[in-house]
Amino acid sequence: MPPFYLIADPALIAARARLLGADVPITETVPAEAKRVFERALPVVPLATRFVDGPGRPDPANAAGIIEAIDRAVDDCLGGRAAAVVTCPIAKKPLYDAGFRFPGHTVHTGAQAMPVMMLAGPELRTVPVTIHIALREVPRALTTDLIVATARITAADLEHRFGIAKPRLAVAGLNPHAGEGGAMGAEDERIIRPAVERLRAEGIDAFGPLPADTLFHARARAGYDVALCMYHDQALIPAKALAFDEAVNVTLGLPFIRTSPDHGTAFDIAGKGIARTDSLIAALRLARRLADVGTKAAAA
Repeated sequence: MPPFYLIADPALIAARARLLGADVPITETVPAEAKRVFERALPVVPLATRFVDGPGRPDPANAAGIIEAIDRAVDDCLGGRAAAVVTCPIAKKPLYDAGFRFPGHTVHTGAQAMPVMMLAGPELRTVPVTIHIALREVPRALTTDLIVATARITAADLEHRFGIAKPRLAVAGLNPHAGEGGAMGAEDERIIRPAVERLRAEGIDAFGPLPADTLFHARARAGYDVALCMYHDQALIPAKALAFDEAVNVTLGLPFIRTSPDHGTAFDIAGKGIARTDSLIAALRLARRLADVGTKAAAA
């Protein structure tokens, strides 16, 4: 396991350990000392904000602490005190109730950039072009420029952070059968195909639009490095079906590395000691791998 530190309320972490009966030594520290502390204890960099402890019960009173933790983690990365940010799942509604103005912490971390969500698993990477909007809003939100911008960021990060020399981007259609030549919707020919043509003219190996119902079987996956999907579930359903416990949410297009588990908060099992840690561990390991790739590239 790569060394890491928590930015958290130490009292909350200690209380959760006691609740679960976990014998976890906890040491308050600062980022510069975290690696040394990690060899003997869980390093916790204390927040200025204390948390209300209530497993499974989200509380708007904790919103300030959550936002502080995200901001400080990003600052540590940008300041060279950490190599990557790994965020845990958050409940958005309490943040909204407390006045949080972003649609989620992925967008918050990338407020000065265009963040792109990628689900990365052992067998599949997917990127949704539109994310947390209602399905009926997707055709209105989808534009050629948005697809091109998303694909550019995806291709650049796959090359520079994942070490893929010439990323292959499979672009999914929006409608059944990728529109069937316009018989099942005009968006595929009017919006998506021009985006693919622009990307290819720029030297990006993109192809499509492709019918989504045949895009994710094993033989198809062998032909691309990432699937660019038009909406949230088109990207997340295959990614989670193939690797629910191993997939990682990676934010592309940021000036730092950010990963996260691909699942939600699971309040129904909070505090019971039965939640699986696989995706969080995978997020930590992928963050380390991406940091190592960046270090090697910088040294080359």
